[in-house]
Amino acid sequence: MSNMFTWRLHGDGKTLQPGEVIEPNERLTWGRTAGIGAQHVIAMFGATFLVPILTGFDPATTLFFTAMSTALFLLINRNKLPSYLGSSFGFIAPIAAVSAAHKGLAVASFGILITGVALGLIGVLVHYAGSKWIEIIMPPVVNGAIVAIIGFNLAPSVWTNFQKAPDTAAVTLVAVLVIAVLFRGLLGRLNILLGVLVGYLYACVRGQVDFKAVEQAAWIGLPRFHTPQMDFSVILMFLPVVLVLVAENVGHVKSVAQMTGHNYDDQIGTALMADGLGTAIAGFGGGSGTTTYGENIGVMAATKVYSTAAYWCAAGFALILSLCPKFGAIINTIPGGVLGGVTTLLYGMIGMMGVRIWVENHVDFDQPLNIMTAAVTMIIGIADFAFAISGVQFNGIAIGTIVVMVVYHGLKVIGQATGVVPRDLGSAGSATSPASAETPSER
Repeated sequence: MSNMFTWRLHGDGKTLQPGEVIEPNERLTWGRTAGIGAQHVIAMFGATFLVPILTGFDPATTLFFTAMSTALFLLINRNKLPSYLGSSFGFIAPIAAVSAAHKGLAVASFGILITGVALGLIGVLVHYAGSKWIEIIMPPVVNGAIVAIIGFNLAPSVWTNFQKAPDTAAVTLVAVLVIAVLFRGLLGRLNILLGVLVGYLYACVRGQVDFKAVEQAAWIGLPRFHTPQMDFSVILMFLPVVLVLVAENVGHVKSVAQMTGHNYDDQIGTALMADGLGTAIAGFGGGSGTTTYGENIGVMAATKVYSTAAYWCAAGFALILSLCPKFGAIINTIPGGVLGGVTTLLYGMIGMMGVRIWVENHVDFDQPLNIMTAAVTMIIGIADFAFAISGVQFNGIAIGTIVVMVVYHGLKVIGQATGVVPRDLGSAGSATSPASAETPSER
């Protein structure tokens, strides 16, 4: 255990020569390492806080559990795999569905808790059985469709917030878009945070922000915790998020492996276990569910610092901020117009991440199996099909997730039995016969 918390000083700890990187078991001087940790907090800040603001959870409580989850992730992965666990956007839709059913945040917390437990169990299975079965059950056409509908299903809520203050929403959206292409490096990657700040300042000038709660809040205090309330009728709303979290964690592990040149495949199971445990604990205490964050991947790519020591510093900074109620109260003053502007991009980006999964995995939509699977799922999710059976509510995401699994695997079995679908169908949904396979020189 003592060796796990020992990081080798890289060179003089002050400089990084061209082509060099700071490995996970290395660090710069502690001052510089803390500075990198602060960058990680800033990078995840905008997206992490938007989740509780949009769902009604307490921002300080959510930040507290992101710090706890990050620490757990580092411990369970023995400081080998760098990651910050921020709020997952995958939970917004099911929490919104629970709120629409007037069941309350405690019931939503139960859904988050169950999601975390399910993810943790999948992590245990992957750790001992390998991750190949994930690709079989969730090929890219299935995985991409589920991620896509979780984003696009939220479109109506975006319009609701946008209409609250169209001018503020437009200013926020334009700022988020322009900052992304106006600045290079870290500033460009912080376009969500900076865009929200621009929209917030505009809202202040327009008199749309109420600071009464900020004046009454204390400077130091514990976040507002609450325990979950059992309601098994909401489980089907949350289980699709498990598949999204699996995809996000696997993607994170692969991204870090690509950047560092290390093989982290044996960490996939522990990464899933760690995120599952962190999400379950957050659900038990009143925080939103967590996931690995692409924003922090961006910081690592920009700085070439992969030190897990920097992530411990980030977790420490997040914990300190969570213990300032006045800070959380300020976050809660962000008006609906600002949220409408930023979520126009954010929710669309979640949906487009599903499309990106299709593109990056070269999903073959000339195959009727793939195009039909995706088409039916997208309509169900976007239109938000809904019905109830014996008091159990099914929304568009839950129905879409069930349909995509049944349609893909069901039609595949029938098609292969009749010879319409090739038996050598690869994960991308195209035949993988030797004659059609690419050679290295053709890539």
